[in-house]
Amino acid sequence: MFLKVKTPEEVFEIIKTFGPLGEETVPLGNAFGRILSRDVVSPENLPGFYRSSMDGYAVRAKDTFGATETLPAILEVSGEVPMGKKPDIALKPGEAVKMPTGGMLPQGADGVVMVEYCHELDQNTIEVARAISPLENVILPDDDFKRGIPVLKKGSRPLRPQDLGVMAGLGLSQVTVYKRPRVAIISTGDEVIPVTQRPKPGEVRDINTYTLSAFCTQSDSDPVNLGLCRDHFEEIKTRIERGLQEADTVWISGGSSVGAMDLTLKVFESFENAELLVHGISISPGKPTIIARIGTKAVFGLPGHTASAMVVAEIFLAPFLRRLSGTVHFSESLHDEIEAELSRNIESASGREEYFRVKLKKGDGNLVAEPIFGKSGLISTLVEADGLLRVERNTEGLYQGEKVRVMIFNPKKGEFR
Repeated sequence: MFLKVKTPEEVFEIIKTFGPLGEETVPLGNAFGRILSRDVVSPENLPGFYRSSMDGYAVRAKDTFGATETLPAILEVSGEVPMGKKPDIALKPGEAVKMPTGGMLPQGADGVVMVEYCHELDQNTIEVARAISPLENVILPDDDFKRGIPVLKKGSRPLRPQDLGVMAGLGLSQVTVYKRPRVAIISTGDEVIPVTQRPKPGEVRDINTYTLSAFCTQSDSDPVNLGLCRDHFEEIKTRIERGLQEADTVWISGGSSVGAMDLTLKVFESFENAELLVHGISISPGKPTIIARIGTKAVFGLPGHTASAMVVAEIFLAPFLRRLSGTVHFSESLHDEIEAELSRNIESASGREEYFRVKLKKGDGNLVAEPIFGKSGLISTLVEADGLLRVERNTEGLYQGEKVRVMIFNPKKGEFR
């Protein structure tokens, strides 16, 4: 029997009890996708000076008032601002200074006339065919960010390219982030052999090590492959002990179902500081999942069938890893979702959430979700699928033509067929 069957909602609440890991400082160039462990506060105004947003001429705005195409303002060109230099020109009434985009305004100027509205009469004189307002086409010293204000909040989301860009603009070459989770992966089973060997009757090659390792990498975590393990109590316990020493969490696939050879639960309970949190989740596939806390670390006993293990990973382990990585605003689903029309009726047992693998096809002006049926021991259902369709726990099925939301696998397979 399963000892502590939990609903998905209860499992998500348990996941929230595992907090972020410690922090570390990394070079800015290595910070993409990481999660800040401290707020970033602007140490200075950005850009820090009055800057032209257009190619044109820096002027005193009032010298252009009333200018039109038929009656342009005539201004004397007193120089040119070099890019990346502080201008040594002080603008006087009736003068203009040639400006590049991004250049620093000279003293006395309060606006920039776009080059399209200027006409050179000679090397030292232009006519301006349009009046401008003060500070028109000018970026102020604190237009981007003002000194002392929060720029990026800790734990809000993985850092994006634009986030690294603003920190570069503020001169921050080092970033303090939460550590990346290290995940110890153990694959068990007397019937499981290395991928380099040819299976004998009754044997299968190790699939879960590779699928779970790739899943960790995709989730910005570092897999620690502890290799294959026989269905032997002491051997499994030794591997878990090693995983607890070398990683932040341990995932062991196989041996979580109810049966004489299923040792995962017994091994978990043999640790002095172990607490059994979950023994069974009311979902399909993936019910025989075990979660325990050993010390401060979470250990997961995953089903040996690949489809079951990967559904559990997609639904529960992805947000768990984000939690360890430092995400403050916890979200149960990290998947993109897309609406589609169900291609056929599907039945579901009431009392559990059921996840169907589906492929998406282009229909008549919409997308059609086509369920892929198959046993949880088959990986072909995952290879063919574009995502997962969830049927709620107290629903007995869905009808053909019903609008459904499909959780898309990452990375996407490409354009739907």
